[in-house]
Amino acid sequence: MPACPGCSGVGDPVAGTARPGGEVRTTVRRPPPGATGAASQPGITPWPSALAPHSFTGDARVSRAQVTSMVANTLARETLREALVATYVWGKGKSGSPGGSGPTTLHKILAAEDLLDKALDDAVTVLSRHGAVASYEGLRGRIPGFGPSFFTKFLYFAGKTVKPANGPEPLILDRVLARRLRSLAHAVGRETGHDPDGAVAAWVWRDQDWSPHRYKIYLSFMHAAAHQPAATEGWPSDASPDLLEYALFSGAWT
Repeated sequence: MPACPGCSGVGDPVAGTARPGGEVRTTVRRPPPGATGAASQPGITPWPSALAPHSFTGDARVSRAQVTSMVANTLARETLREALVATYVWGKGKSGSPGGSGPTTLHKILAAEDLLDKALDDAVTVLSRHGAVASYEGLRGRIPGFGPSFFTKFLYFAGKTVKPANGPEPLILDRVLARRLRSLAHAVGRETGHDPDGAVAAWVWRDQDWSPHRYKIYLSFMHAAAHQPAATEGWPSDASPDLLEYALFSGAWT
């Protein structure tokens, strides 16, 4: 893998290839895999029809492939809030994350209404015209509660339908991934003597609110690194960057 995840000298990004194989596409991101993530919050609208209905009381699964299809459909119909709900449910499950970003936070974000619609529309337009980093920059700090851990999921799925005009496709960056990269960067810093106590790694890969520059470095690193494990047993030769993202998130590759 590149010497330092987060250092600027990671080289040119490598274009993504095939989507992850069936195991990754059909694996939910966080347990419980709640297609009914807001069933206890029936006021959440619009609710994607492809998700389990609010009246459903058990656990239901939703995969990356299913959300990709939902988002493509909503983009075609220009119902971007519905796309947002689909990506949120996939990412957060029933109760949200340990940081507290559950259905209540989604309610607050959706309450922005016209401001949110404009922000999402602008993000998709900027993605298609200027690329993932510019779209990230445009969303950062625009809607209260709608931080990078959430909106990069929207950008990731939107990027499966709307290809960036230039640069790499968007990827998810959240607190779990930032902590994985912090650990890798700390290990490199310790081995090289450049960051023996991990202070730089902790600053670079903090838990939230990463700068557009940091997101650019992240995308460059992930696209460049995705093909390096191909020489190891069990890693697909045509692996795409989102497979590496999943491997880092799940702890399968450290």
